[in-house]
Amino acid sequence: MSVVINSIKGALRIGQTVSVIGRAGINWAMGDRPPAPRLLRQTFENLGATYIKLGQFIASSPTFFPKAYVEEFQYCLDQTPALPFGVMRRILLEELGRPLDQVYAEIDPLPLASASIAQVHAAKLITGEDVVIKIQKPGVENILLTDLNFLYVSAKILETLAPKLSWTSMSGIVEEIQRTMMEECDFIKEANNLRIFRNFLQTTHNEEATVPQVYEHCSTRRVLTMERFYGVPLTDLDSIRGYARDPERTLITAMNTWFASLTQCEFFHADVHAGNLMVLTDGRVGFIDFGIVGRIRPSTWQAVSDFISAVMVGNFDAMADAMSRIGVTKEAVNTDALAADLRKLYQQMDGMVPDHQPYQADQADDDVNNILLDIVRIGEDHGLHFPREFALLLKQFLYFDRYVHILAPEMDVFMDERLNLLH
Repeated sequence: MSVVINSIKGALRIGQTVSVIGRAGINWAMGDRPPAPRLLRQTFENLGATYIKLGQFIASSPTFFPKAYVEEFQYCLDQTPALPFGVMRRILLEELGRPLDQVYAEIDPLPLASASIAQVHAAKLITGEDVVIKIQKPGVENILLTDLNFLYVSAKILETLAPKLSWTSMSGIVEEIQRTMMEECDFIKEANNLRIFRNFLQTTHNEEATVPQVYEHCSTRRVLTMERFYGVPLTDLDSIRGYARDPERTLITAMNTWFASLTQCEFFHADVHAGNLMVLTDGRVGFIDFGIVGRIRPSTWQAVSDFISAVMVGNFDAMADAMSRIGVTKEAVNTDALAADLRKLYQQMDGMVPDHQPYQADQADDDVNNILLDIVRIGEDHGLHFPREFALLLKQFLYFDRYVHILAPEMDVFMDERLNLLH
């Protein structure tokens, strides 16, 4: 019976998808003609969870998609109207299997945040701890599976009709998206990521950084109850001074913690934008939201490490050699020409943020993505095709570079002995 119900829901979802796309086509025919990348982004937002996540994948995957689309999808909003608490309360009851007043002393019916996959509410356990509850929205997983199966079949058809697309492997991209999205829907995996990272902090005797504690007795595959953090985003310089006397030291703690995770943890946090790095009221750095993590093979990390070392000493030939080992190519790479192009980009980056001008926090995302696009573009101009993990890794490095400009403009990232980039 459930199979039949899911099939009906799937058919209805495909019908809804066709309707949204058709409506966009009608608006286009009637003269509402924004640029194609913006039209696609707006259509994705109207289609909901799967396509919003797909848009975010596009935004972080310049190796696969044209620059205009990567830039436009930076604006893809994963913010959706909140569902009534009555709906979320039913999911809590269903998942926990017992009256809520046996678990929580109180739950704020107004959400702290509402995204495409989940909604977050503040609460207090009956044992007195302040927590946040991440609750998966109803029907999300079925919608994701239906949409992704539809996209996979469509990609296979396109690859058959246009064999040249097989190099970009559209169906492979959809499979990668499906893997990451379904992981985000499994809060047990996110809870496990939090536990692993907490263990990594304990093993490395790092008491200056932390992650939320998971309360297992009230967490399931669709509900995640975590310690509530109080603090401010990493880039809120004025507020940070109230919690940490030395913003520069706080930034160094965040960077060293993340760098250490590359070699001493099973994964690295793959989304260190300012909203996911907090300075807590006790001065510690809080890493939150472990729904997106990255894993990098030792061989790829060695090449990335060599790339960083080359950047530190300004050796563009070594940078080009490392990039040629990171990327996948069907042809020989002219590393001399690649080195020359990297040198030009390096000179542009060096003059991007003049020392005499204050750096604004809202510039960070734009600059990060522009530099990332330029580096990837140079590689692709020389026949290199980079794995997505490299783009994710590089993006986090660039985020930290921007935070240096905000919090510690006098610091030299590659020369400061307090930073352990490669250890």
